[in-house]
Amino acid sequence: MTNQSVTTGKTRRPEARPTEILGAALELFAEKGFSATRMDDVAARAGLSKAGVYLYFRDKTALLKALVEEMAGANVAVARGIVEAHQGPVSPLIATILGFLAGQLRHTRFAELVKIIISESRAHPDVGRLYLDSVIGQGLPLFEGLIRRGIASGEFRAVDAPFAARAMMGPMLLAVIWKTVFEPIGAEPLDIEGFAAQHADIFLKGIQS
Repeated sequence: MTNQSVTTGKTRRPEARPTEILGAALELFAEKGFSATRMDDVAARAGLSKAGVYLYFRDKTALLKALVEEMAGANVAVARGIVEAHQGPVSPLIATILGFLAGQLRHTRFAELVKIIISESRAHPDVGRLYLDSVIGQGLPLFEGLIRRGIASGEFRAVDAPFAARAMMGPMLLAVIWKTVFEPIGAEPLDIEGFAAQHADIFLKGIQS
């Protein structure tokens, strides 16, 4: 009989703790609001002592910044990878990116993170600036470049690329608001993937040559 240690909920590897802490923080920020959440609450939800949380994150703002970098930054990185790996017409690529983002909004807690950023940016502008710089500031130029690529190849009309990129992403923000604000108070659930596919069809037909 081998001598194997049994891993329980209380015996976790130290490298897993930051992820567990961030998951607990996001749940609480979504449930209670950023301002009403205390580090004690995060520690209790994560099953750690308060001192254990402070080993990894100095305060609530650091937690929220880490969530932005881990979740939103990762989505931008995936979108960039999709763009860089693609060859051929741009239209299918735009539909793919919108479908990817729709999946993230539907199947992860990314929508809740975006809602938190929107609601807390006035009170905590450094968090809003982080999202503006590391997510919007990286994503919009990427999408503008796709529009310009399609214009250069003759696939798209000579539209204004910055405006077109914002028009491309606008309905995804509506999906965030619908899922996190209206559905909890009784609105009919939104099929985000279907919504994204419909939007991609309308958007692309509007800018194609």
